[in-house]
Amino acid sequence: MSRQPLVLGIETSCDETGVGIVRGEELLVDAIASSVDEHARFGGVVPEVASRAHLEAMVPTIERACREAGVRLDDLDAVAVTSGPGLAGALMVGVASAKALAVALGKPLYGVNHLAAHVAVDIVEHGPLPEPTLAMLVSGGHSSLLLVPDITSDVRSLGATIDDAAGEAFDKVARVLGLPFPGGPHIDRASEAGHVTIDFPRGLTGGRDMQRHRFDFSFSGLKTAVSRWVETERATGRAVPVADVAASFQEAVVDVLTRKAVLACKEHDVAALQIGGGVAANRRLRAMAQERCDAAGIQLRVPRPGLCTDNGAMVASLGAQMVLKGRAPSDLALAADSSMLVTDVQAL
Repeated sequence: MSRQPLVLGIETSCDETGVGIVRGEELLVDAIASSVDEHARFGGVVPEVASRAHLEAMVPTIERACREAGVRLDDLDAVAVTSGPGLAGALMVGVASAKALAVALGKPLYGVNHLAAHVAVDIVEHGPLPEPTLAMLVSGGHSSLLLVPDITSDVRSLGATIDDAAGEAFDKVARVLGLPFPGGPHIDRASEAGHVTIDFPRGLTGGRDMQRHRFDFSFSGLKTAVSRWVETERATGRAVPVADVAASFQEAVVDVLTRKAVLACKEHDVAALQIGGGVAANRRLRAMAQERCDAAGIQLRVPRPGLCTDNGAMVASLGAQMVLKGRAPSDLALAADSSMLVTDVQAL
């Protein structure tokens, strides 16, 4: 294809209905309809609520994206969609919508991996990814370190969470502290007024743990330590210093994430670290990652916060890369795969 491909991407892996349109490496629009407020009263995402919200938002969000980008559906060269991992029912809405669109328009369909798309979105922000890149994905469901020689075909897992992911730990600790859902942004804000006064544990960072789980993550023990610390304070009648607890907990999470990411770059001789996923919007994570990458001579790439959370732009970006590199489209029998492995960049 001589001109840059125009690709529409659909993301429905959780509670965000995202529709993005990308021309080559240029982001034209990133339209999102969020159902987070509907889930907040339950303290977490309810799959059935998310699926229904996607159904209601899909057509209006596609129409809004095309209107804001100034393109017609007939102008598209391809349609991309998150086929996994994620909530099964939510994924089905997106996959069915993308199939219908591709068939109606006579355009190729690319079913792509949600996690790989979090890496690919950085292309529309900072240009082509160095090959290889080391990617760290941190979100509500995933904390992963990936070696990425080619974002369209070759993503290798170096390590992942073995229990609570970083974002999940943020949500649970926020609940303990009486902060709203989702917990990440509220702990980030609360920590600004606090100080790191409590030495919470850093999971899988010492001794045999580093031998067996060198690039894996565990935040369940940290979450429990925070909960017990808060319970002890309340049991003795002392007021819980929410800002200090938030800052101390956040520091423990960020310390582990950045320490392992930089170590992985060094041991695999990779000069670029890319961070994606919702937790990548955390200000302390960005600051510490920059400090440690600068000290190690590693290039740090982090998309702006709005592109770190789930969005259609990341799916469109990966779809556009598939077209540019001549990857074969997915079959129309494409299915939603809630447990899709990160090493499966594309569903065929």
